[in-house]
Amino acid sequence: MTRYIIRRVLWGIVLLVIVSALTFLFFNVFPTANPAELRAGRNPSPRTVAYIARELGLNRPLYTQFYDYLRGVLLHLDLGYSYYSNASVGSLIVERLPATVSLAAGAVVLWLVSGLSIGIVSAVRRRTWLDRTAMGTALAFVSAPEYWLGLIALFLFASDIGKLRIFPGAGSYVGLSSDPGKWFTSLILPWLVLAASFAAVYARLLRANLLDVLDQDFIRTARAKGLSERRVVLRHGVRAAITPIVTVLGLDLGALLGGALLVEVVFDIPGVGRLNYDALTHADFPIIEGTVLLAALFIVVANILVDISYAYLDPRVRFK
Repeated sequence: MTRYIIRRVLWGIVLLVIVSALTFLFFNVFPTANPAELRAGRNPSPRTVAYIARELGLNRPLYTQFYDYLRGVLLHLDLGYSYYSNASVGSLIVERLPATVSLAAGAVVLWLVSGLSIGIVSAVRRRTWLDRTAMGTALAFVSAPEYWLGLIALFLFASDIGKLRIFPGAGSYVGLSSDPGKWFTSLILPWLVLAASFAAVYARLLRANLLDVLDQDFIRTARAKGLSERRVVLRHGVRAAITPIVTVLGLDLGALLGGALLVEVVFDIPGVGRLNYDALTHADFPIIEGTVLLAALFIVVANILVDISYAYLDPRVRFK
């Protein structure tokens, strides 16, 4: 197990370097805007643009820029400075990360509890009206884009125009350290919107896996031993069917910690996703590079944890 973890960590570092290189090449070989011109303001003189480009190091060869950037990340955890605000990218990400973690953590709890519960009930009560209603609703939530669902939820439950003003705090995020009560109320609606589509996917996936597992020989053996149906389903069936769910959860959680862009923009949550969105509008490459690298890091770490958890969830899995 130890050798396997070390090998996965080394491969994860290689993957992060590749992701960083591809992102760097994409925004430098195919630039959508000149950062020096954006920073110089309206109608800048060529001399001013050239001076700013020299100050930012944009006039150096690409391989030199990338080498300096990669050395700073690996040796000093230095993600560079914003072209637009000249602030440290690392400090900007650290400042925005708590909002993203708050959004992702609450949504994960909601979609796991609701999605897994609905999936289990639908599998046990298959082909009943309860199963058909749950799967039909899940299909509707899977098909609904997050930004559309968020806008509809804001209009109905948070705005002064909507008749059901149940969540008036939505759309005005408050930090946990500032006011825990307002922090909670400001995130209820974003949690529900973000969790809706994920819960639907998890419910459908677990139902399909559990239906297949419940027809296996070891399930019939467990029933023949006289175990209760609840224990057969939860202790044997769900444990064998949940492995793909853990895989998907690792990917989804890693991606969300890198920034839930659409939900953060709709509900005006100052998270990493909103930071990345603002950086894209200003062609602020260091911030884009930093947020992409952060998302890749979370996904790599989540995948390693998922692979390790396989050995504990499924006795048939062994790492050599």
